[in-house]
Amino acid sequence: MSKPSARRGTRLAHIGIAVRSLDEILPFYRDILGLPEVPLDDADGASIAGLEAGDALVELLEAESPDSPIGRFVAKRGPGIHHLCFSVDDLDAALERCRAAGIRLIDESPRIGAEKKRIAFLHPSSTAGVLVELSEY
Repeated sequence: MSKPSARRGTRLAHIGIAVRSLDEILPFYRDILGLPEVPLDDADGASIAGLEAGDALVELLEAESPDSPIGRFVAKRGPGIHHLCFSVDDLDAALERCRAAGIRLIDESPRIGAEKKRIAFLHPSSTAGVLVELSEY
């Protein structure tokens, strides 16, 4: 994947919200709040509905099975905010800065996530209890 020539800086890419049922909650975001749907690929054992919210997305995540990451999250904590995703110019450099700062990584090296983007997750124990995903533009 080629990197952009102009640096964009770190930005909020999306908020991932774990839900019990896309069919039940999607009308709230789409019809009542008026957020336009954005087609997204399913990933990591979740069916994903994307909604445009300004410069960022809201990703509604429904577990495809109870033993998937979203299935386990909903069983333990109930529906709610699952993670924040920040887009970075250079994922490898961002992970190196995290390592140097002692941030605990879930993904030691980038992997391919939804929309075929390079991603990596940071452990909530190092980020004030928030699961943080980093994604490369």
